[in-house]
Amino acid sequence: MTETVPVPASAAPGSAPAPQGSSLRRLVPRIFSRTPSRNGVEQLVRIVRTHHPKGDVAIIERAYQTASRAHASQKRQSGEPYITHPLAVAQILADLGLGPRAIAAALLHDTVEDTDYSLEQLTADFGDEVAMLVDGVTKLDKVKYGDAAQAETVRKMIVAMSKDIRVLLIKLADRLHNARTWGFVPPEKAAKKATETLEIYAPLANRLGIQAVKSELEDLSFAVLHPKLFAEIDSLVKQRTPQREEYVHTVIDAVESDLRDLRIRGKVVGRPKQLYSVYQKMVVRGREFDDIYDLIGIRVLVATVRDCYAVLGSIHARWTPIPGRFKDYIATPKFNLYQSLHTTVIGPGGRTVEIQIRTNEMHQQAEYGVAAHWKYKERMAGKTPHTKSVDADMAWLAHISDWQAETADPGEFLDSLRFEIGAKEVYVFTPKGRVIGLPAGGTPVDFAYAVHTEVGHRTMGAKVNGRLVPLETPLNSGDVVEVFTSKNPDAGPSQDWLTFVKSTRARNKIRGWFTKERREEAVEQGKDAIARAMRRQNLPLQRLMNQDSFTDVAHQLRYEDVTALYAAVGEGHVSTQSVIEKVTALVSSQEDTATGPIEIPHVGRSKAPRGGDSGVLVRGAPDILVKLAKCCTPVPGDEIVGFVTRGSGVSVHRADCTNVRSLMDDSERMIDVSWAPTTKSVFLVHIQVEALDRSGLLSDITRVLSEHHVNILSASVQTNDDRLALSRYVFEMGDIVHLDRVLNAVRRIDAVYDVYRVTSS
Repeated sequence: MTETVPVPASAAPGSAPAPQGSSLRRLVPRIFSRTPSRNGVEQLVRIVRTHHPKGDVAIIERAYQTASRAHASQKRQSGEPYITHPLAVAQILADLGLGPRAIAAALLHDTVEDTDYSLEQLTADFGDEVAMLVDGVTKLDKVKYGDAAQAETVRKMIVAMSKDIRVLLIKLADRLHNARTWGFVPPEKAAKKATETLEIYAPLANRLGIQAVKSELEDLSFAVLHPKLFAEIDSLVKQRTPQREEYVHTVIDAVESDLRDLRIRGKVVGRPKQLYSVYQKMVVRGREFDDIYDLIGIRVLVATVRDCYAVLGSIHARWTPIPGRFKDYIATPKFNLYQSLHTTVIGPGGRTVEIQIRTNEMHQQAEYGVAAHWKYKERMAGKTPHTKSVDADMAWLAHISDWQAETADPGEFLDSLRFEIGAKEVYVFTPKGRVIGLPAGGTPVDFAYAVHTEVGHRTMGAKVNGRLVPLETPLNSGDVVEVFTSKNPDAGPSQDWLTFVKSTRARNKIRGWFTKERREEAVEQGKDAIARAMRRQNLPLQRLMNQDSFTDVAHQLRYEDVTALYAAVGEGHVSTQSVIEKVTALVSSQEDTATGPIEIPHVGRSKAPRGGDSGVLVRGAPDILVKLAKCCTPVPGDEIVGFVTRGSGVSVHRADCTNVRSLMDDSERMIDVSWAPTTKSVFLVHIQVEALDRSGLLSDITRVLSEHHVNILSASVQTNDDRLALSRYVFEMGDIVHLDRVLNAVRRIDAVYDVYRVTSS
């Protein structure tokens, strides 16, 4: 996949001028490099044979011939024949140790995108595996996808690489070779690609543990974005090189002496310096150039893990280690499987020296990451590269693939990807010792969602290292985390969690839950609202609801189906009366004229007068004053009885109210009552909330109640010695059908373990 634009074959080699000018060529010669001749495909085949002696190299030669024919009329902007690009990409991957099919895919990776060679033809010629790899790195059509094309192309690559990591390795090699020739493309395009590389591709290379590719991508991007800074730091490093090399030799001699005393075979070398790393420490972290430890760094390579720790002991015995600068990545590897011992000591002359100690196998892993791991798996087990063992090591790929499917907006997807792959991680443990990786600053809620989505949804409390903590507590590496979950099947997350969760997975799962929950509630509310309005207007509910007229009205209003129409009514986007009028008009036009049109009675018309807004009818006395008893606060659906009071009309109680027993003695004053709520009826509801005490609990409960449009009249809260908070709320509610939804919403609040309606004082 090329970053440059093919030019006509008639253009002379080198005819495309460097748009950045000679000054940039002088400052950053690395981005004007042309592909060195390495005997073409013969050299490539030799490299592959060294790593895969029994591999099918014939497929490489066929792929090279096909790519050469397809790209025959094209040249790169550097003036080179176009085939030099896929050949260079294939050579990078061959050096990483990939097998023949991946090399063939690298040679063909631009044919589908930039030539007339179709994916179907490629599949027929080279098989499904090679075709899948090529398709994974092929850009989507910009004309079709517009501004979202880049984001959707990255999304497509993420999906493909979750199935086969070689897709990403091909893309990284493609980006690396293009970066080496950014000097030949317009500066605006080069800067855009360099920014994208620093934000997405270099972090992905780091995630895969391929330091050789990651370091070069960062340095080349740095050179394009800040050429003068790049040249200055390069100059500073070169100025110190003679003295540095002399000092490093002194340190190496001392360490080699210790190795001989320990009778350990090993190799001690000076570490190369990455310019982008120096820039990060000088500019971003504000460090002085001479204070950067790893300008002077050495690496010790030995045979076994036991030797690593023996060498560490001898170095600490010789020189004083700097506190806080020792890292044991052998016992606790990094997320990308990197293993090594790091220590910084006060070396000869009082100068700081950073030392890395690792085995030869660890060094291969550090330099080539998942590519080395890949080759090892194939050699040792003869398995395909996408075995479960590799998937387990690269679990973050599955997470990225999982949440990308839940993120519809392309811009949000790219922002999430940048955060996900660039974020530092902390490692915590489950009570059974399983290691869970979380973004830095991750909380118990992030931990719960990392374990399982349902565990996350039902989380209600957490312990860290045996102590109860708030759910927003940031976790540190090494913490043992235990979460408590609700047994209620309707339990769900709190919207407040979105303010403190750090992982993209947790954020998307919480948002997804609320989107689904709100839609289901809106559908039910819309359906109930239409049914109630039709009953009030004496319309034939069953006849209208069973016809296709609602579907037709939904399409008239440009909704996908009836469910979407109900949701729109429930969310207040469409009025109930508007829907009813359209439905009745549609049915009337379809029915025979003899039947006559369906008339819509006036909304305010009622057959019988009712007693105020109590929502209760008294038999034989429609105009009498009716009051709902405050001792038991009856609501529609409750079995009720009426009692004629002296001077205050009829008092309505729940049939099981404790006060009704005493009223039964005066049976002559008992009267029959029934529910008949109107749109203006308002009912009192008492609820009790039981929860684990925490800060912000009261505000969370009142916020949820107000979000559900209930008018709180009174509240009382008390906390006992066991840190259990008991609170009671009295509020008004018009539509009692809404009560279950309110109770479920309160039940989902963090630390609430029970909530119920109180029916007696």
